[in-house]
Amino acid sequence: MSTSITQQSVEELGGEASVLVRQRRDHAKLDHLMNRYVSGSRPPEERQQALKDIIQLTFSHAFAEETVLWPALRRLAFDGEELTSRVEQEHQEINDLVAAVERTDPADPRHDELVEQAFSLIRQDIRDEEELLLPRLQEALGHDNARLRRLGTTWETVRRTAPTRPHPAVPRRPFANVLAGVPLSAFDRARDLVGAGAGSSGVRTTVVVGGALVTAWFAARRARAGH
Repeated sequence: MSTSITQQSVEELGGEASVLVRQRRDHAKLDHLMNRYVSGSRPPEERQQALKDIIQLTFSHAFAEETVLWPALRRLAFDGEELTSRVEQEHQEINDLVAAVERTDPADPRHDELVEQAFSLIRQDIRDEEELLLPRLQEALGHDNARLRRLGTTWETVRRTAPTRPHPAVPRRPFANVLAGVPLSAFDRARDLVGAGAGSSGVRTTVVVGGALVTAWFAARRARAGH
């Protein structure tokens, strides 16, 4: 039986640059941010900032999985199609829920109800990945630390250039998700920068995002899970 990545050391997972360690690090950050949001002792503006951070990390993280990791798992593992279909459905449901959250005023009682549902599904998605998908990917790669590190570099490149908002209509698989993701990533990151007070200089920065995302996707194809 595969060992959960939560029960393995950094060295067993392939080192700090391994995709498994990078994934676990993001999951821990999401858990911390969700706990911060649900804490009743924090002011509303801090809770809303935590929610914004959760949304940005959730969708960039998931997009990189769908673009880099799950295609590798489908190719390498006999049960890859079944496992990735399950998590892709979770990602779709999270997209739908968070889109509904963004359409709802924070003062509306339904807002926190939707957030609670989204957090529950995000936590389930994390468990599925840490207990099932990522250990199977580790096995399928033969516990080859060098391949895990190379895959981690590609995954991180895509994550840093991926869309940061929910887009329920975007397909969950390449190449269709990349074609849709290029303009959406630039738009999302422009909104993030402007919202953070970056102004027009922040908008100009996003010009490179589309090209970076396409370049990263082709790098993922060439890598073919580390070959």
